[in-house]
Amino acid sequence: MPKGIEIRDAHFPGRAPIDAYGNGGFRVADMSPRGSLLCLPSGIHGWEFEEGQPLTSEALARVLEEAADIEVLLVGTGRELRPLPQQLKSALKARGIASDPMSTGAAVRTYNVMLSESRAVAAALIAV
Repeated sequence: MPKGIEIRDAHFPGRAPIDAYGNGGFRVADMSPRGSLLCLPSGIHGWEFEEGQPLTSEALARVLEEAADIEVLLVGTGRELRPLPQQLKSALKARGIASDPMSTGAAVRTYNVMLSESRAVAAALIAV
């Protein structure tokens, strides 16, 4: 018997540049995912996070799990730059990850450049 529509976590199993952003989503790898994204060595994942929510270690647990393959984490904090809480910065630094918060637009542009240079970069991008 058919089960109907099956909802799965959004995931693109690879690294790809972000082609566009805005209107609550992104354009990447010929897809237009809505909502925020985590761009990690394991691929691009949908991220249940909205602008204004507190940035915590729990919110970035998947990043911390992949820390061995990440040197720099770019955090697109939305329309405006929002500093990272000290506790989060410390958790990232303890795993060898340098963090750099910036607006989502700046994070997308920087991520694309670093990705083209084959750097060990990851990005947490809050949708705008």
